[in-house]
Amino acid sequence: MSGPWSRRSFLRLSGGAALLAGTSSVAAVSPACSAVAAVPAGDAYDTLRLKWREMVLGSGFDPAAAPFGAKLALTGAQAAEHRSTMAAVGGSLWPDLPLTVSSSITGSYSRLATMAQAYAQPGTGLTGDTALLAATKAGLDHLYQQAYNPAKSRFGNWWDFQIGSPQLLLDISTVLHDQLSAAQLANHLAAVDAFVPDSSVAAYTGTSTGANRVDLCRSLALRGILGRNAAKIALARDALSPVFPFVTGGDGFYADGSFVQHTYLSYTGSYGAVLLGGLASLFSLLNGSAWAVTDANRQIVLDSVEASFAPFLFNGLMMDAVSGRSTSRGNPRTNSYGFQGGDHGRGHGVMSSMALLGTAASGTENQRWRGLVKGWIQRDYYSPVLTDTDLGVAALARLKAVRDDNAVSALAEPTSHRLFPSMDRAVHRRPGWAASLSMASKRMGLYETGNGENLRGWHAGAGMLQWWGDTYGNGQYTDAFWPTVDPYRLPGTTVSRKVLADAEGGAWGLPRPDVNWVGGATDGEYAALGQYVRGLSSTLYAKKSWFCLADSIVCLAGSVRSTDGTAVETVVENRNLGASGSQALTVNGAAQSTALGWSATLTGATWAQIAGHGGYVFPGGATVKALREARTGSWHDINTGGTTDPITRRYLTLWFDHGVDPSGAACSYILMPGAGTTATAARAADTGWLTVLANDNDRQGIAVPSLGVTAVNFWFAGTVGGLTADKPACVLVREHGDGTATLCVCDPMRMQTGLTVTWHRPVASVLSKPATVTSAATGSALTLTFGNLTGLAGATQRIEVALG
Repeated sequence: MSGPWSRRSFLRLSGGAALLAGTSSVAAVSPACSAVAAVPAGDAYDTLRLKWREMVLGSGFDPAAAPFGAKLALTGAQAAEHRSTMAAVGGSLWPDLPLTVSSSITGSYSRLATMAQAYAQPGTGLTGDTALLAATKAGLDHLYQQAYNPAKSRFGNWWDFQIGSPQLLLDISTVLHDQLSAAQLANHLAAVDAFVPDSSVAAYTGTSTGANRVDLCRSLALRGILGRNAAKIALARDALSPVFPFVTGGDGFYADGSFVQHTYLSYTGSYGAVLLGGLASLFSLLNGSAWAVTDANRQIVLDSVEASFAPFLFNGLMMDAVSGRSTSRGNPRTNSYGFQGGDHGRGHGVMSSMALLGTAASGTENQRWRGLVKGWIQRDYYSPVLTDTDLGVAALARLKAVRDDNAVSALAEPTSHRLFPSMDRAVHRRPGWAASLSMASKRMGLYETGNGENLRGWHAGAGMLQWWGDTYGNGQYTDAFWPTVDPYRLPGTTVSRKVLADAEGGAWGLPRPDVNWVGGATDGEYAALGQYVRGLSSTLYAKKSWFCLADSIVCLAGSVRSTDGTAVETVVENRNLGASGSQALTVNGAAQSTALGWSATLTGATWAQIAGHGGYVFPGGATVKALREARTGSWHDINTGGTTDPITRRYLTLWFDHGVDPSGAACSYILMPGAGTTATAARAADTGWLTVLANDNDRQGIAVPSLGVTAVNFWFAGTVGGLTADKPACVLVREHGDGTATLCVCDPMRMQTGLTVTWHRPVASVLSKPATVTSAATGSALTLTFGNLTGLAGATQRIEVALG
């Protein structure tokens, strides 16, 4: 194998290290694949060491059966290649991994970990191979002498010295414990002590928060177990506690289900997944021992499975909206390490962690989570979970056990709307499809770049609207979308075509727009969402609204303006058609060209439909541009650690062209995922279905009478469609068939010390209201007076009324 090693080949998102990518809690059923030997009674350290060894290597699987045989054979082949190319000389262990680069140290330990795994696991073709063992031990000694010992100083990326390398080294030391001399083990532990001292968890700050803190604790715990040091294990357990409580700023879990890392970034699907995997491993490892995690706040972690992680999993994939720069890390077999950095790979890792965490949860929680996982396994047709070669054998065994458990009933995807105001994200789920919305504000970065990754993710937080179907479109963003898509035309965004530099705006979440009004209100099924958009390194200014309804999302862009001297566009859609797709585009009933390079200005368009994907309605008719093109790029274009191999994908793009330097442009459209031509045409013909009440700089609102919906984003105070707000706010009203109505109100700016909302509709009584409503006057109109909303973090205030 060749090419630079990067963190992406280490973070398998199911526990952290390359070996622990396959941690397993499946009971051993075959002596041939059991990693656990007899333990002397009362020896707590050996018990934990052997338990971790089993979690690393797995148990309870038939090494000759699918899916294990192929994975074990692959491990053996990789180990054989590593052994054949290993050349221990001054400054390197492999020629392509110079030890003057911190990531090469971690990369070298990663290769040794694969070799140790091939030696210890059955069915690899190298099981028990003495020459492989000798090479692995010699490689460990060489790395100790050359790069990772107490006399060395840290350089390069801190992560390699404090997380990447020590985790791999400790896993290897666990797997090969009985083959290492006392001196070798002492050397390894001394190196870990030097780079991961107790002081690394002394304060919950800097690089010792969130997922990073859990990783540090894992190394401390394993070092304590291997070194028979009770104080180290206790320190690791106790240092986890700051991770558990809800936070109101910075890294960690928020009460609304958000997970933030690097202070300003939504990271449930990447750092959050690492944190979940690490905690699942440690909870399971220490469960039943003298060092069991008993902090009452551990329940917040258990609750996060359904509050934070499950909402972003859809049919086996983890949505890009919460995965940060990991979206630039490639897909199966597209880089030399075969790392699956795509949405399905991330999802599979989280599913594995959920199944493991269940072993340390209540029986009820464990059964429910297994039901969720089983459902995702059954429905992931695009990237079947048990064929994921990036999962370790132990993870495959755990997930296969869930799939085959007849006592577990697969749970369906929910129908719901989840809003995560603390990280400017929303997920809308309807029967047959799901969508995510990525926004940005002073609180949340537009995108993250760093370590040469995600160089062109500039506009991902500018209202990117991604969606998937239950039986279609699940490879939309998996299939080399990010290296081949036009980064200026991410679906759902309004952006300036101003040319941006790679990593524009700065690394680690620095690009944050200077705006407060971002968020919305939801009743748990429908939602009104809004984003005051400010362009990255641009004069772009726009007001955007999304109204998430029963079978569609109504999208508005208003007050679009810019003085960049470049064109400004609102991207309706940019569908990845794959390597050879030519799905038909129908506009107003007429089929359009399927030829590559075709472009058109579609005047008077009332609807469009992409075969096999969905429909788009343009209320009142519009001029829309369309383009069918093949785009070529490489993972290296967006991630310096990626391969340079060219990849070509075909795209069908629809957009509104607002022209150069627009001043007050506006547009509207309805997205109908999964809709065919008949349903799309019928919606366009039903001109009374939707009324756009306002779409300008002051207010954006809609009414959909058949759904009983009126929703308005008040950018400034005013009256729209029977609703009045005396300050900026978001208001969603749903009238029900039983004579009641629900009003959902939000202060997205988090700045209102008082707010009055009036619904000019007869209301007989208020059935329920939150404590924030200080008065509610009924009669010919409903007037709600709210107290101070500044401390509610943008949470929805829900009021139920009986209509007059």
